[in-house]
Amino acid sequence: MFPQTRLRRLRRQSLRPLFTETQVTRNDLIMPLFFVEGATEKVPITSMPGQFRWPLSAAADVAKDLAADGIKAVILFGIPKTKDAVASSAFAADGVIQEATRAIKAAVPEMVVITDLCACEYTDHGHCGIIHESCDGPDLDNDASLELMQKIAVSQAAAGADMVAPSCMLDGMVMAIREALDAAGYEYLPIMSYSTKFASALYGPFREAADSGFSFGDRSTYQMNPANGREAFRESLLDTEEGADILMVKPAGFYLDVLAQVKELGLPTAAYQVSGEYSMIKAAAQNGWIDEKRIVMESLISIKRAGADLIITYYAQDVARWLA
Repeated sequence: MFPQTRLRRLRRQSLRPLFTETQVTRNDLIMPLFFVEGATEKVPITSMPGQFRWPLSAAADVAKDLAADGIKAVILFGIPKTKDAVASSAFAADGVIQEATRAIKAAVPEMVVITDLCACEYTDHGHCGIIHESCDGPDLDNDASLELMQKIAVSQAAAGADMVAPSCMLDGMVMAIREALDAAGYEYLPIMSYSTKFASALYGPFREAADSGFSFGDRSTYQMNPANGREAFRESLLDTEEGADILMVKPAGFYLDVLAQVKELGLPTAAYQVSGEYSMIKAAAQNGWIDEKRIVMESLISIKRAGADLIITYYAQDVARWLA
């Protein structure tokens, strides 16, 4: 009790570093990258200052640049030349993500390449799989879409992906993908499941970046209701039982309570600091309202303190440089 107990004793400037409980390191960071099939130059993403859509020809140089700053992992998103109702470009052997994967692994073999496994960038309707007519109108056909995810997973594995990350929030997606990978001889390829992905308003800038807006409705019939914490935990629990190797919570900052609960399942956990989180920080910093570096580091420390082992963030390269 006070005055014998004084917690401020360990907060002296010289002592504080010795008692820091949570630290972010470069090993924690995963950098998202967007590649455009047929592009000839990088294009700035207007709603995400400092981020770009890259041509495939730049993949090797981008990977080398990230590796030079200590980034050890990337997650890839692709924008194809052509889109159709069944996302055929997503599982093409020469698809944009497949080609980007090959280029990065050839240039920087030690770079961990994670492939986002979904269909929204590849469908002409912008939804994450095959559409059918339901009692409520057009909606995602869960089981038909599982077959599509299996094709995409095997295609990405064949291209050299180190890990696949299904983001479609389909019932049974992890089990279906695990079965397909194992049958194709990729039993050692891990699955980082977007196990609890909320139907968030924070994805707007991403839709510009990935050209993944939807032509009707929204994604609330397959992504999580932001109000439902218990259901969110069940989603990650089910993915654990289906064989996920890593569980992800997306978005990160608004859902740290869910992240802390998911951590209790015992698997490695990832959190995605999404485009809206990035853009809000950028906008406030550009207006001089906040200290960008301090806010970014505080946000990432909070995510890690809540339980994340890995953090996907558009600030990954900036943070790697700050930590050097």
